[in-house]
Amino acid sequence: MSPDPASPTPASPTEPVEPAVATPPPAGELMDPQDAFAELSTLVVGETPLSQVLARVAQLAQECVPGAEEVSVTLLEGDRARSAAFTGKLAAALDERQYEGGFGPCIDAAQSGQVIRVDDTGAEEVYPDFAAVAARQGVRSSLSVGMPMPQRILGGINVYRFDEGVLDEDAEKTLQAFAAYAAVALANHSLYASSMALNGNLQVAMQSRAVIEQAKGVLVASLRCSPEEAFAHLAKQSQHTNRKLRDIATEIVERAGRS
Repeated sequence: MSPDPASPTPASPTEPVEPAVATPPPAGELMDPQDAFAELSTLVVGETPLSQVLARVAQLAQECVPGAEEVSVTLLEGDRARSAAFTGKLAAALDERQYEGGFGPCIDAAQSGQVIRVDDTGAEEVYPDFAAVAARQGVRSSLSVGMPMPQRILGGINVYRFDEGVLDEDAEKTLQAFAAYAAVALANHSLYASSMALNGNLQVAMQSRAVIEQAKGVLVASLRCSPEEAFAHLAKQSQHTNRKLRDIATEIVERAGRS
């Protein structure tokens, strides 16, 4: 069981993707990564919240990566990094320490898309501050893999190990596969969100056009004018009252319906 760090867990962010705590896997043999990816392929972005997808990625990575004892997923949003999913408080706290300082293996992996490893926190020279904090909490080694996508870096996946030994090449290859899956899931989520927003905008536009056409019909009948003159009348009212054309049209249609 991993130690409980003295540092606080990350505060809840206000972004759409809320952090998710993955359920620790049962002790035992490592899970076959192919079985994990087969399960992940059944999670449909849009039907399954992204936070749940990333939490499952973290949990399955913990079950599949040799030596992984706690796992977290780092997301980059502008200049800010945060943990979107984690399997334990220690991983979240160590990530948060790096975010606060703006420096550390999980930050560098997320920003560069590269693999950053710390094989021995007791003798680490590149990240001495992170290593000192991690060593005090019983972490012996860590591995962070970036999630690169064309023209942008989305974040990374981080693994922490407590016992002696390093997170070897097998662990690195397996974690890279999970990072690739998580990157695709994030890209699909972004595309889905954009598509839904576009669809919503189109729906609003179609509804606006329909009510404007109805209002033009009302004005043609009441003012005995042409459709073009009716539209000009609507536009003039909109300009003079500083109100949306759709709102003016809705008011005219509703008033006609009551008369």
